[in-house]
Amino acid sequence: MSSQRRAAVPLCPSAQPDWEGAEAIGVVGGTSDEPRVRPLERPLPVTKELLQLAEPVRPTEVFRFAAPCLCNGCRHFSDSKCGLATKIVRMVEPAADDLPECDIRPSCRWFVQEGREACFRCPRIATNDVNRSPEIRLAADPETPVPG
Repeated sequence: MSSQRRAAVPLCPSAQPDWEGAEAIGVVGGTSDEPRVRPLERPLPVTKELLQLAEPVRPTEVFRFAAPCLCNGCRHFSDSKCGLATKIVRMVEPAADDLPECDIRPSCRWFVQEGREACFRCPRIATNDVNRSPEIRLAADPETPVPG
């Protein structure tokens, strides 16, 4: 993805692989109860071959993807903000004490909006986590109001 594109539209760090401009940014490891996303050395373009590496599960269970934020096209977005990022910061315990390595941080919607606090939680966020914790399940539900 070109740096011009990254500067123009913030990146959603919890994108789907079929979004325009999507790149793999991390690999989900850890355990089924405590997933941890490890960043890739550099983002990888989404290809058919990359997606096949995840089989037989969904690619979002194995990889974390980033893509240009859909803004008003996303159910989590309103009032020029990502509600998911805000809810994650307010509802999910940190997974790191130091800033994790991250290639997209300067253009990440979550970092730009919520700062370091989003980064501290980011390793806990697997886009399709089959055993989501109750707090992550609530934060990821677009119907859950943003805590005040």
